[in-house]
Amino acid sequence: MDWHQQIDGYCERIDPSFWAEPVNAVTNAAFIIAAIWCLIVAMRSGRLDGPSLWLIFLTATIGVGSFLFHTYATAWAAVADVAPIGIFILTYFTLSMRCFAGYGWGKSILLTLGYVVVLIGISWVANTFLRDLIGGSVSYIPALVALIAVGIWLMARPHPSGIWLIAAALTFAASLTFRAIDLPLCDGFAMGTHWMWHNLNGVVLGVLTMAVIRHGRRQAV
Repeated sequence: MDWHQQIDGYCERIDPSFWAEPVNAVTNAAFIIAAIWCLIVAMRSGRLDGPSLWLIFLTATIGVGSFLFHTYATAWAAVADVAPIGIFILTYFTLSMRCFAGYGWGKSILLTLGYVVVLIGISWVANTFLRDLIGGSVSYIPALVALIAVGIWLMARPHPSGIWLIAAALTFAASLTFRAIDLPLCDGFAMGTHWMWHNLNGVVLGVLTMAVIRHGRRQAV
C-alpha cells in the first residue's frame, strides 16, 4: 500500500496542496474547543477521572487526525483521521455500560464485543440498502443506531444520561446528513458541506463527554 497516495474525496479539494481544503481543515478546531470545554468543566466540578480524561484526549486527537487528513489528504492521514473515531465509538459504548448502566468492566467489555458483532450486521444492511444514497457516510450508520438504542434504553431505566445521548444522536444525524450531501451539492456549492460535519460532531463529542462528566459514576484517576 502506498501510504502517500493522494485522496480526493470532498467537494472543497480541487488540488493536492496542503491548504486545498481551508474550511474543512480549520473547522476541526470544533473538536479542540469541545475538548477544552469538557476539560474545564471536569476540572471545576472535580470530575476529571480516568474515563472523562480519556474521552477528552480522544476528542482532541480526532480533531488533530481530521486536520491532518484535510491538509495532507494521504492514505496515512486517512488512518490518523478514522482510527481515533473508531476508538472513541468503542470506548464510549464500553463506558456507557460501565459508567451509566453500572456494570463491571468485564461485562461492559463483553457487551461491547457483542455490539461489534451487531455493528457488522448493521454495516452489511446499511451498505446493501443505503450505499447508493449516502455513499461513504454509510459507515457511520451503526454508530448512529447505537446512540439511539442506548439512549432510549438509558431513558427507560431511567438514567439522566439518556437524554444526553438522544441529543447527541439527533445532532449526529444532522451532521451525517451534511457529510452525505457534500459531493452531490458540489456543482452548485463549491465549498461543500463537509465542514458542517466537523462543527456538529464537535458538539456531539462534547455532549457525549459531558454526559460522562455530569452523570457517570465516579472513577479513580
